[in-house]
Amino acid sequence: MIMKRLLIIIIFVGASFLGRSQDAHLSMYDASPLYLNPAMTGVFEGNWRLHAQYRTQWKSVNYKPYNSALLSLDVPKGKWGFGGQISNFRAGFGNYNAAQGMASVAYTTPIDKGKGHNISFGLQAGLAQKSVEYQLLSYDNQYTTSNGGGFDQTISSGEDFQGQSIIVPVTNAGVMYFFSKQQAFLNPFVGVSAFNLIEPRETFLGNDNDLPMRFFGHIGTRINITETFYVLPKVLFMYQREFQEQTYAVDVGYFLKGAELYLIGGLIYREADAGIITVGAKMDHFVAKIGYDFNVSTLSTVSSGRGGLELSFTYIHIKNKPKTAKICPRL
Repeated sequence: MIMKRLLIIIIFVGASFLGRSQDAHLSMYDASPLYLNPAMTGVFEGNWRLHAQYRTQWKSVNYKPYNSALLSLDVPKGKWGFGGQISNFRAGFGNYNAAQGMASVAYTTPIDKGKGHNISFGLQAGLAQKSVEYQLLSYDNQYTTSNGGGFDQTISSGEDFQGQSIIVPVTNAGVMYFFSKQQAFLNPFVGVSAFNLIEPRETFLGNDNDLPMRFFGHIGTRINITETFYVLPKVLFMYQREFQEQTYAVDVGYFLKGAELYLIGGLIYREADAGIITVGAKMDHFVAKIGYDFNVSTLSTVSSGRGGLELSFTYIHIKNKPKTAKICPRL
């Protein structure tokens, strides 16, 4: 039964890789730990973890909606964690596509005698293949006023494309602190991750264009109000050269003892961009969540507030449930 459910998840994400995908926001950013911070590789209680996430957005303003999909698998081995992730994003009329394959490794160690305070270091490396069908694009100098106006793609665009596919290296790193005593009232965590460490040259036109480093900073704490109810406020900061983004969120969870089920939900605000509602459930080895973005940016007058739909599935395999709690963050 378990393998059947896993097969459904894999087929779901695999189908999205054959579809049209785009490099967009992930509103449920910490649902995919390897995407957020390489230091989170293998940092969980269990034998192995499979995660799948899919997002579609801008269907209300574009007949080709932007889609994102990723699939990751990681395993803990003592203080070490090993994993891999594949992702695919596609955007726009020119079918810009970015596919990535990465391997991750992390090392986690306690920094106090009680083994409550922990720090984890992680690295990621792999390749990204990016492509664009520039023949489908239109340019301002191709616009003609005859016959009511329109684009004539037989007119030269003046752009000197030297290919429509490139391969670039991917190198990322991260560090995270977390307090893991599960019986504590507070379980704080803070992490920093950096992407595109070597700033690879990325261009379809043959000119100099280095992909700038991108930084994530994430912080929060799980507050165990009672044995069955928790609140988790958290903040995400993103910075990449001229661009900055701030995301504020709060998750809540309530455990239904009779059903052995956690009901989970959350509110997220991405500054000047979107408000997001998430709902989901955690039962046994499975976590499933769904989120929806309500656009609040200047585009909202066109989109009527409609943004994007996001789905997240996580399966953690536990062969033999440990008698004592393993050191891991309660995110």
